[in-house]
Amino acid sequence: MRRLTLGLALLLAALPARAETLRVGPGQRFPTPSAAAAVARPGDQVVIAAGEYRDCAVWRAADLGISAEGGAVVITGPACAGKGLFVVSAPRVTVTGLTFRGAAVPDGNGAGIRAEGGTLTVRRSRFEGNENGILTGPDEAATLRIEDSVFLGNGALRPGRDCAHGVYAGRLGALVILRSRFEGTRICHHVKSRALRTELLDSQILDTPAGEASYLVDIPNGGALLLRGNLLRKGPRTGNAATAVALGFERGRNPPGPILVENNRFENLLPRPTRFVTSRLEQPAVLRGNRLSGPVVALEGKGQVGP
Repeated sequence: MRRLTLGLALLLAALPARAETLRVGPGQRFPTPSAAAAVARPGDQVVIAAGEYRDCAVWRAADLGISAEGGAVVITGPACAGKGLFVVSAPRVTVTGLTFRGAAVPDGNGAGIRAEGGTLTVRRSRFEGNENGILTGPDEAATLRIEDSVFLGNGALRPGRDCAHGVYAGRLGALVILRSRFEGTRICHHVKSRALRTELLDSQILDTPAGEASYLVDIPNGGALLLRGNLLRKGPRTGNAATAVALGFERGRNPPGPILVENNRFENLLPRPTRFVTSRLEQPAVLRGNRLSGPVVALEGKGQVGP
């Protein structure tokens, strides 16, 4: 009987713990996101009550869902580990409905979310006034997926010293952005992606009249690109008047893939011509169905421009 009892105890200990819902907020078990992050286990759901949290968190458990409940949830920091407001160091994490505001660190590379653990999905979230909205490390097995989110006023704070972006994806397997808006990026690029495949669909990437952002989209190492159904606008004070979408400007280190730019609307607010797409890649770009306004050259580099 003793052996049976011991065997059953060992079996129960080996079973995975049941996922829990961890509630965060005033009067809840966890007063702050960081308190929940410290005990979260794989598969848990973290539900954060409305409010502003002067806090940051490092998430180390895989398969987490982190979401807002009952109104706006704003995370303001200061940053964790000199990196970001949320540092996600585990795979398959989903963040829904949160606002990340004001991430800044001494090296100028602070992020609303620093993703360095694998695949991350961000839905219906806002990134306001951070150095980087989202910054990832390199992981060719990982995907960063962004849906229905807003990136407002992100980018570097110190001209000439640092460069930070709305989204900066390292050498991921894929960056996928759907139905999202980038506006008023301060310095450097709205979207910079070193991913092997980048998809940017049905989104808005907009310079403001006073904004000094450089490229709207920067794909510095090449790879596959699908840019479809977006509204893109180049502002009069841009830090780089020559190009809106830059391909291969830091050499084409990624394996070549199809480059399709179709059914977008591009507006140039500069008084002089700019190039919608400039490519330094050997892989030809295909442009078709785009509507261009203002003084614009559709393509410089290898490729074809169709109706």
